[in-house]
Amino acid sequence: MKKILHIISSPRTEASVSRKLGTAIVEKIKEKHGDCIVTVRDLAKAPPPHLDESHIQSFFTPAENRTAEQLDNIRYSDDAIRELLDADILVVETPMYNFAVTSTLKAYFDHITRVGITFKYTGKGLLPEGLLKDKQGYIATTSGGIYSEGALKTYDFAEPYVRSFLTLIGVDVAGVFRAEGQAVIGPEAALENGEGSIAIAV
Repeated sequence: MKKILHIISSPRTEASVSRKLGTAIVEKIKEKHGDCIVTVRDLAKAPPPHLDESHIQSFFTPAENRTAEQLDNIRYSDDAIRELLDADILVVETPMYNFAVTSTLKAYFDHITRVGITFKYTGKGLLPEGLLKDKQGYIATTSGGIYSEGALKTYDFAEPYVRSFLTLIGVDVAGVFRAEGQAVIGPEAALENGEGSIAIAV
């Protein structure tokens, strides 16, 4: 039985195209794999705290030396990582805001980036090595313009960032699906295109 972690970052609810596209991806995964356990982390309903000095100090204090306050500081991070380690498949959705991801998704990524847990340094001056093995990731992204090709492609800092981040921590990105051009063809047509592109890997 596959365990899916569905990460939502849009602050919009019923009107959110990214939520609809992400849900469609989850449903396609369930069709492919049968019974699945789905855990939802809605970053709009329970926003992660943005990192401050207290979080950084707590992360880098050896576990046996952490104070009660420091343990409280890293509780969000520990809970989020526990979910992440337990999942087989990640579905990460984000609308494009000002060419990038939502601030809540960036904050979430900051909390799950922990040396020795989700990545390690190689000591070779290269990128760190991801420690999350045997996990698939799917990305749902939405935008008003068309950023997958054409003149706006170089302004897309959302999909490349999410893909690079997941790859960095060891997740195999198996698919990226876009509901783009909402300001051009309308939200419904963009969503239909995005849903029609969904293909789930084995």
